[in-house]
Amino acid sequence: MKAYPDNWAAIIPVANEEVGFDVFIAQLIATMDQLEGGAVYLVVDRASRDNTLQLCRDIEAIDCRFHTVWAPENRHVVDAYLRGLKEALDRGYEIIVEMDGGLSHDPRALPGFLRALHEGNDCAFGSRYINGGSMVDSAWQRRFLSKGGSVLARILLGVRFMDMTSGYQAFRRDVLVRLMDRPLLSKAHFYQTEVRYLLRHEKAIEVPIHYRAPSPSVSRSAILNSFAVLAHYTILRLMGRAASL
Repeated sequence: MKAYPDNWAAIIPVANEEVGFDVFIAQLIATMDQLEGGAVYLVVDRASRDNTLQLCRDIEAIDCRFHTVWAPENRHVVDAYLRGLKEALDRGYEIIVEMDGGLSHDPRALPGFLRALHEGNDCAFGSRYINGGSMVDSAWQRRFLSKGGSVLARILLGVRFMDMTSGYQAFRRDVLVRLMDRPLLSKAHFYQTEVRYLLRHEKAIEVPIHYRAPSPSVSRSAILNSFAVLAHYTILRLMGRAASL
């Protein structure tokens, strides 16, 4: 029996990642070389103002497993995630992993996500708050927002996952198709929480990850959007109309 599936793809939104890009890609290639199959879709949009787009095209030119998705129409980071997921679905992949670039998500954790789905789970969510997970070199502000947001979301939404805000996650195709058919309300960081909430009834598991926050701050608009979406789903739950797939 194979240890890992071969029909999988990773989608990675990247913006202003010129510093550290080569290190991240080298780690990703080293991990992929140990796995079966696999492809990577690097999603770049106008939020990136450095040389990231050209770096993506350069790696695409020398390694056929990499594909650059130029998406100037994106309005925010959630659009970048969804564009990458759609690209992988359109190409027929059965397992799709979502991760961030810039070394905030360690490529060496990829096998854990693939193994989790290969063993029969429908979703696998990265977690910093289970045994084996951690936040590394992260400012206290990010720790507070992440940990506090996870606790608040679990209480108000009734979801069991320990980490509600990590963007390192993987899905089976059929689950992702149903998720993509549903309009999402999030425009920023709450996207990961919204996804976990909507998929709470699926067969899911948390995978330990080590996370490095790229910035100590989160924008005011992202925080306001998070509270608005959390309030929306909380009110529906209290009314006995809890949303799900």
